[in-house]
Amino acid sequence: MASVDVQNLNKQFGQTPVLKGVSLAIPDGSFAVLVGPSGCGKSTLLRLLAGLEQADSGTIRFGGRDVTRLEPRDRDIAMVFQSYALYPHLTVRENLAFGLRLRKAPAAEIDARVHEASEMLGLGPLLERLPRMLSGGQRQRVAMGRAIVRRPGLFLFDEPLSNLDAALRSEVRVEIRKLHDRLGATSVYVTHDQVEAMTLADVIFVLNKGVVEQAGVPLEIYGRPATRFVAGFMGMPAMNFFDGVVERLGGRAVVTAGGVTTPIDEARFGDALEPGRNVTVGVRPHDVRLVAEGAGVPLPVTIVEALGMESFAHGSLGGSAPFVARVEADAEVKKGDTLHVAFPTMHLFDRLTGASLRTPQP
Repeated sequence: MASVDVQNLNKQFGQTPVLKGVSLAIPDGSFAVLVGPSGCGKSTLLRLLAGLEQADSGTIRFGGRDVTRLEPRDRDIAMVFQSYALYPHLTVRENLAFGLRLRKAPAAEIDARVHEASEMLGLGPLLERLPRMLSGGQRQRVAMGRAIVRRPGLFLFDEPLSNLDAALRSEVRVEIRKLHDRLGATSVYVTHDQVEAMTLADVIFVLNKGVVEQAGVPLEIYGRPATRFVAGFMGMPAMNFFDGVVERLGGRAVVTAGGVTTPIDEARFGDALEPGRNVTVGVRPHDVRLVAEGAGVPLPVTIVEALGMESFAHGSLGGSAPFVARVEADAEVKKGDTLHVAFPTMHLFDRLTGASLRTPQP
């Protein structure tokens, strides 16, 4: 397998910059996920790793080897596409073997690798079928099998689950992670789906407008977002935001917004809490706590999403800022109720730059 080292990668199409000095390091054997909204540059970055596009500047190294200007066939990679890219006139067996036959591998080796991949992915009963006779999940497994038989140093996945329904995405997502662990592979996976990112990744790279806003393990990205963008993008439902001003009240720091005053855990933010500072407060719906009337902030409920094990109450905080609070399924909250909420865990961001104000971990 191979580590991936990208240094100061730049790419533009015409006059439009798509990647702006992107650098990242992926250890050998890791599962890395590139995540971000449409147009952030993640698919372009994957195509640069594959050699399907050429960088304007910067370097790409696999296992210490400079592959920046190499053709795709010389990079020792295999790619799984969103569209499956199967040959419709070939059987599953023939699709799996196609790349090896092009390379004139011995027949015995081809048979052995096809058998290994089909056993790994449960494709044995499907080997003589054509792609049109398969379900979407089966086709995607064939696409993964075609990558496996190559035994590459690096697997690249370009949003491979986006054509599948929700239940099948969950099933195939688990299969992909099991496959990665079994092969001990190095994998780079592109998605706009944060659930895929959080559940699959050893390391996540969050891209926005052509730059890496934050890199880290999933729980670090979720629990300590470096910017307002990362905080809002990672997490479902999305983080609540409202603007406020830091003040001192009764000897402690508070943030005031729309007539609502909330205490701040000063140990988390330290010197960033000078009075008068304009901040954006972020609160995850799962961090909201219901409290007794008079002990928290009133939240008039306008709609309730009941999801079985939990519900989400939507309303407006202080009569202005949209706000979502998680409540237990048996709380019997309904439209028209007024909840009283507190949020002992909050995030603060500089209102101008969007950077997190949280004190770095020692």
